[in-house]
Amino acid sequence: MPNLVSAQDEIALVSWNIRDFGKTKSAEEIEQIGAILKEYDVIALQEVVSGYGGSQAVARLADYLNRTGSKWDYSISNPTKSPKYKTEKYAFLWKTSKVKVIEKAKLITDLDECVYREPYQVKLESKKGSKGSFTLLNYHSRKHSEQPEIEVSCINDYMMNHKNENIILAGDFNLTIDHNVFDKIKNDSYKACLNGNRTTLKRLCKDGNYLNHAIDNIIYNAAKNELMDCGTIDFVKECGQLESMRMLSDHLPVYMRFKSN
Repeated sequence: MPNLVSAQDEIALVSWNIRDFGKTKSAEEIEQIGAILKEYDVIALQEVVSGYGGSQAVARLADYLNRTGSKWDYSISNPTKSPKYKTEKYAFLWKTSKVKVIEKAKLITDLDECVYREPYQVKLESKKGSKGSFTLLNYHSRKHSEQPEIEVSCINDYMMNHKNENIILAGDFNLTIDHNVFDKIKNDSYKACLNGNRTTLKRLCKDGNYLNHAIDNIIYNAAKNELMDCGTIDFVKECGQLESMRMLSDHLPVYMRFKSN
C-alpha cells in the first residue's frame, strides 16, 4: 500500500480511469471512491461521462472530499472532440492548501485532429516548500485495437515541443510502457512511474489473480522532478471483493509522490 504521509513540499498525485463516471454511481460508490482518493493532493480522472451526469458525479465526489477535512476545488473539461460513442470528459480535483492553479485547465485543441480524446491540461504550483510548477496532462487513449501508438506519438511530439514546461503525463495509454512509441521521450529526460505493473481488473479471479493489463501510468520529466514514491492502489485486495469493486472501476488508480525542482 502507498505511504500516504508526504512532506510539506511533496505533491501526491493520483490518476484513475474511473470507468463511466456519471449518474449511475451511487452515493455509497462515490464515498468509496472518495475514501480511496482523499489522502492525495491532486486527482486526474479519465472516463467521466460526457453528459450532465458526469459533471454531477465529479461535483458529488468533490462534495464528499470537502467533508473529509480538507478544502478541495475541481475542474471538468468540455466533452472531447471525438468520433461517435467515444466522447468523454476529464476532471481534475486538488487540495487548495497544497497547490494553486497557475494556468486554467483546458483541452489541448492542437491535438484534436490526431487523437480521439484530446488531453486535458492544467498548470499547477506547490503552495508549500518548493515553488516548482508543473503542467499536468490528463489523457485517455483510443483502444488497443485502434492503434493508440498513433496518438501517443503525437503527444510525444507535443511534449518535446514544450520542453520549457515541466510536463507530467498521466492516464490510460492502452499500451505497455515498453512499447517503442515511448522511446522518443524516454531517450530524452522522461521516465515512467510504473514499469510493468498491471493496472486493469479481470472479470473473474483465476488462481488468486485478478489483475490484467499494464496500461495506466504517469510519465514525468526526471530532470525537473524528484520521484519520492510511486505505485498502484489495489482497492480490491482479495478475490471475494472483485465483483463489487469492479462497480467502482475496472482500473486501479496510479499514484506518484514527487517534488518539482
